[in-house]
Amino acid sequence: MPRLPAGIRIMSLIATQGLTLGYRGNTVLRDVNISIERGEIVTIVGPNGSGKSSLLRAIIGAMSPMSGQVQRAPGLRIGYVPQNLSIDGTLPLTVWRFLNLPARACRADVQSALETAGVKGLGNQQMTQLSGGQFQRVLLARALLAQPDLLILDEPTQGLDQPGAAAFYAQIEQVRRARGCAVLMVSHDLHVVMAASDRVLCLNGHVCCEGTPQVVADAPEYRALFGTGTGGTLALYRHDHDHDHHHDHGVH
Repeated sequence: MPRLPAGIRIMSLIATQGLTLGYRGNTVLRDVNISIERGEIVTIVGPNGSGKSSLLRAIIGAMSPMSGQVQRAPGLRIGYVPQNLSIDGTLPLTVWRFLNLPARACRADVQSALETAGVKGLGNQQMTQLSGGQFQRVLLARALLAQPDLLILDEPTQGLDQPGAAAFYAQIEQVRRARGCAVLMVSHDLHVVMAASDRVLCLNGHVCCEGTPQVVADAPEYRALFGTGTGGTLALYRHDHDHDHHHDHGVH
C-alpha cells in the first residue's frame, strides 16, 4: 500500500468519543471510545443487557447519546441486517419481489447481491419457503443493495445451529472480500464468531476489553464473563475456515 503524505490520514468509518447511552435516564453503556476502520470485521460480544444493541442503534443514528458523540465518515453508506423479519405467511412474495421493495432495484444489482450473499438462483423462491439460513442470506443480500461501506448485523444467526452459524460467518468473510466493506456484528455465537473476526469488542455496560480474538479470549474480563470453554472449538473452526472447508447447514 502506498504511503500517505505526512499529515494525511484515512478517516475511520465510525468513531465514538465518550459515548454514553441510556433510556429514561438509566445508563446502559458508558464512556465508549471505539472506531471501525475500512474493510475490517468487528464483532461485539457481551451478556444480555450489556449495551450491544444500544451501541448499534447509536451508530446507525436511531438512538441519541446521553453524552459523547458518534462521528461518521462523510457519505457513509450503511447496510443493516436485522435479527429477524416477520413476513405474512399468506402473502405470495418471491425473493425477487422482496428485494425490489419498496423501490425497484437494478436487476444486475439484485443478481450480484444474491450471488455475493451465497443464494444465487433463489430469486423465484417464495420467502415463506426459505430455510433459516437462506432467509438470513436474503436479508444480507437486501443490505448489500445499498452498496454499503459498513455492513451491520444484529444477531444474524439467531435460530441457526452451530455449523449453520459457522457457514454464515464464512459467507460474511466472502462478502468482505468481494465488496471491501467493513462489517460490524453483534453475536452470542462465541464458539465460532471469535475466529470470524479481525477484532472483538467485549461489552458489559462499558468496553471491558477489545483486540484480536485471541487477545480478547485470553483477557481476564472476557473469561470472567464467558469462562474459558471456547478454545477447542475456536481452533477447530479456524482450521476449517483457513482451508475453506465448512458445512453449509441451514442454507439448503
